[in-house]
Amino acid sequence: MKDQTNRIPPATEPERQYYYIDLASGLLKERAGRLNHSLTFHVTTFGCQMNAKDSEKMYGIMDRMGLTYCEEEKDADIVLFNTCTIRDNANQKFYGHLGSLNDKNHRNPGRIVMVCGCMMQEPECVKRIIEGYRIVNIIFGTHNIYKLAELMCEHLMSGRFVSDVWDRPGEIVEDIPSRLKYPFKAGVNIMYGCNNYCTYCIVPYVRGPERSRNAKDVICECEKLASEGVKEVMLLGQNVNSYGNGIKDCITFPELLKEVERVEGIERIRFMTSHPKDLSDDLINVMKGSSKICRHIHLPLQSGSSRILKAMNRRYTKEQYLELAKKIRDELPQTSITTDIIVGFPGETSEDIDDTIDVIKQVSFDGAFTFVYSPRTGTPAASMPGRPSGEWIKHEFDRVLTAVQEESRKRAGLFTGSIQDVLVEGISEQDPSLVSGRMSNNLIVHFPADASLIGKICDVKLIDCRGFYYIGERL
Repeated sequence: MKDQTNRIPPATEPERQYYYIDLASGLLKERAGRLNHSLTFHVTTFGCQMNAKDSEKMYGIMDRMGLTYCEEEKDADIVLFNTCTIRDNANQKFYGHLGSLNDKNHRNPGRIVMVCGCMMQEPECVKRIIEGYRIVNIIFGTHNIYKLAELMCEHLMSGRFVSDVWDRPGEIVEDIPSRLKYPFKAGVNIMYGCNNYCTYCIVPYVRGPERSRNAKDVICECEKLASEGVKEVMLLGQNVNSYGNGIKDCITFPELLKEVERVEGIERIRFMTSHPKDLSDDLINVMKGSSKICRHIHLPLQSGSSRILKAMNRRYTKEQYLELAKKIRDELPQTSITTDIIVGFPGETSEDIDDTIDVIKQVSFDGAFTFVYSPRTGTPAASMPGRPSGEWIKHEFDRVLTAVQEESRKRAGLFTGSIQDVLVEGISEQDPSLVSGRMSNNLIVHFPADASLIGKICDVKLIDCRGFYYIGERL
């Protein structure tokens, strides 16, 4: 260990991080020897698919350091929280976990607690943790998750609290260890950050400006995943439709999809998320001619009122959204359209909610994530006047939710009796005699089978629609 700590770490990435992974491995072995037991870790992830992908990387780093995964957060020697700050309830949920761990920490006084992710990009959250949760040993943000091993070494060698939160992104560092949650499907980052600055959204402030990955690097990652047995990839970005914007000689998102489609072994391609203002005819045409791109588009609406959309800085109108949705329905009739809807935005009225419900009925969404507006400090909407009352929000939220449920039930039943490709993801949590999987359009199907089919794509006849999922039989 002495020789390792005296070496000069490489200046380039990711070589520098592999140096620190090896160094951390030795330091953790020494710690395990002093504690007289092997060390375990647990990762708790809040938020979106981007956070889930980040957690897979950090899981991979800790696995490479020789740590063993522990199912229970409270029992682990090293606990990592990857936080989300898109809504206040995400923050409160995290603080609840941290408080619970604080109560139990006396059982494991040698525990190391790390906190990273979007919340840590907000100075007031970092201040609250430093002042109120002394059990936290390491804090870092969204721009330097690849430095986990380096920060771990700093803490292990000094015994001091370590905080490393960057105000702005640095270089994109890939080729670090990663451990997939599912061996047969994986997320692939194609871009980071966001340039849209919707007035309610904190993401551009905590994730930074839009940065697209080199297309060749994306394809190489997909090829590597395919060689490891991955059948389905999900291309990830805050707005995948703007991939390559502002970069000289960079291909467009539809062109990137065609390149990924050529990767041998990849049988399904998904993407998340699309911004309505940037979804092009080229994308629709590429999907139309593809046998691999899944028939599912997540197309956040947020509001059906052009007035509220303007206040949100969404840069499209109700009419433009309806025109785009109609085009998708006409050109890609088997494609499911899901969405996000916010209720209770400042200045919103019942007439605005009527517009939202009108869009829900005209588009007939296959599913929707419906949220109550949550003000985020630092965003323009947080200081806008006219926030509706809680009673009004509850009433209007129920109206929107009822409309969404009615339309999604209609859409789900359309596929009864058809034969669909289903990627089996696991044993059903409700009935161990069934397996659960997803159709191309992202609807869930349960059918009789055993665990030997997990990770395989099967032909399944849809027998019975149960509202938001199907019961089927394998052909």
